[in-house]
This record gives sequence, C-alpha cells and structure tokens, in this order.
Amino acid sequence: MRELRRSPQGGALVALGFEPSDPTGYGRLELDDQGALLQVCEQAEIDADPAKAALGGIRLCNAGVVLAEDRLLFELLAQVGNDNAKGEFYLTDIYGLAKRQNRRTAVHVAPEEEVMGINDRCELAVAETLAQERLRRRALLAGATLIGPETIFLSEDTQLGRDSIVHPHVVFGPGVALGSGCEVKSFSHLEGCRLADGAVVGPFARLRPGATLGRGARVGNFVEVKNASLGAGAKANHLTYLGDATVGDGANLGAGTITCNYDGFAKHHTEIGAGAFIGSNSALVAPVKIGADAIVGAGSTVTQDVSEDALAIVRGTQKQVEGGARRFRERRRKKD
Repeated sequence: MRELRRSPQGGALVALGFEPSDPTGYGRLELDDQGALLQVCEQAEIDADPAKAALGGIRLCNAGVVLAEDRLLFELLAQVGNDNAKGEFYLTDIYGLAKRQNRRTAVHVAPEEEVMGINDRCELAVAETLAQERLRRRALLAGATLIGPETIFLSEDTQLGRDSIVHPHVVFGPGVALGSGCEVKSFSHLEGCRLADGAVVGPFARLRPGATLGRGARVGNFVEVKNASLGAGAKANHLTYLGDATVGDGANLGAGTITCNYDGFAKHHTEIGAGAFIGSNSALVAPVKIGADAIVGAGSTVTQDVSEDALAIVRGTQKQVEGGARRFRERRRKKD
C-alpha cells in the first residue's frame, strides 16, 4: 500500500481490497476505467437502492484498511454524514468525498486469506485452518519433519529446530522452542517450554510453562512437567509428575515418581542431583534435596534430604504370615 501510494498510479488515499469467493455482506469497490476508486458501496445500500443493485455483481470488496495522509483523512471524516438507508455513518464515504474533490484514490488487492472477515465461530474455524496451513508449511521449509501435518497444531511463535520430528496429534501452545534433532511423539501437549538438542518427549506427555529439557533428556508417556528442568540425559520415562523441580544430568526417575510441590498454601522446590536414581512409585515431599548419585528405593516417601551417594529407603516393615493366605480363603468360603 505504501509503494502504491508513492507511485504515479497511487493517490491521496489507498484502500485495501480483496476478491472473496462469496462477496455477499462486504462493501464493494467501484473502480473507473483507469483503476481509480470511485466509491465504496455497502451491502445495505446495494440491497436498499435499486439504482445501486448492479454494484452487487462486483467481486472486488473492501478489506477495511485505508492509507492516507493524516490531515486529509480527518478532513474527509468530518464530512461523513448518515444520509443512507440505515442512517449510519459509513467511514468508507471518504473515498467518494475524495473523488468529488478531484483527489485520486487507488486500491491494492490482497489475498482473501489475509483479510477475510470473521463474524462467527464457523468463519473463525476457517481462518484457523488457513493459519495452521501456513505455520506448518513454514516449519517444514525450515527443516522440521511433521508426520501427518494436518493433525499437528502450532502457535505463531513455535520454534522447531532443524531435523526435529513431530509425530501426529501434537499440540504446541504459545512459547515453545525446540532445538535440533528433537522428537515429539503423538498425543503430547507442549506450552511455554524449551527443549535442547536431541530431547525426546512423549507419547502422551504434557510440558507446561517453565519446563526445560536439556540435551538428550527424555520425558515419556503420561509424564507432566511444570516449572521444572531436566539436565542433559535425564530421564522420566513414564507416569511421573515433576513440578517446581531441578533434575541433574543423567538422573533417572522411575515410574510413578511424584514431586509433592504444593502443601495447600505455597509451592516448594525439589532438587535431584546429577546421576541420582529415584525408584518407582516414590513421593518426594518438597522442599527436599536428593544428592548426586543417590538412590531412593522404590515406594519411598521422602521428607528429608538425602545426601550424595546415599541409599534412602522409606517403607513400612514387610510382615509375612506363613499359611495366612490359605486360612484367609478358607474363612471366606465358610462365610459364603
């Protein structure tokens, strides 16, 4: 529009136009033989005035954007009246007013998808589809692999590093950045997180705001990470919740590990040192620190710090009653 206004074909006002597949409802742009804009005629005027009915056949429509020198624009707006079928003040009357003052006007035509009207949820869905197609194409051309791209939903600011792979049915909320060679498997949801090169997520994983994965880190199925960082090579492969936590390089978190970060009043931090091993079905009650290379035995509920290289096991004593199972079944059979 700027280039057109400065060119010999430009003028005092430049309107933005487009040619929709269905022009019904849009204001029509009437041009003269030289391509100058004569007027904008709204749909209501076309419907109400038989003399303007022929303008309904015009395909070129008003996108609602005008470029003009500010002083002239406000002078024209001051002259806009409401002498029309609906008694409304049509700002688009400025083009006809400019023409009557012998001021040249011009039109720049844009693609429909850039300026289409959105008046209901159906049209919003159409616009979303067009936007997603554009974002997917941009990601593919930048070197990412999208498997089943029509099932993958991106945000405007999604960054997918070169040679990263995204499997079907993945949703990227705002604020996601992937390094190179990452992999996001199906049915994962990512928002406000960063992945270093070679990190792997999913399937069925959820990364919430503040999640950070180091180089080669892995977050597997049914793992949720919120405001927590995993160091290089750290793993939480299944059924784990990490909230408000720091996990050191190479640490391994077994299935069912939970950081108990909220006490009903405040959030607390959990620190897991490099090389630590957290056994399955362990609960780490924050604030708590697990030292580097420490081991937490499966099924432990840890409420105190564990020092470096220590083995911590927090369980009730196992009790075994010989023949107890047989006697239990016999009692039940007698009751039945």
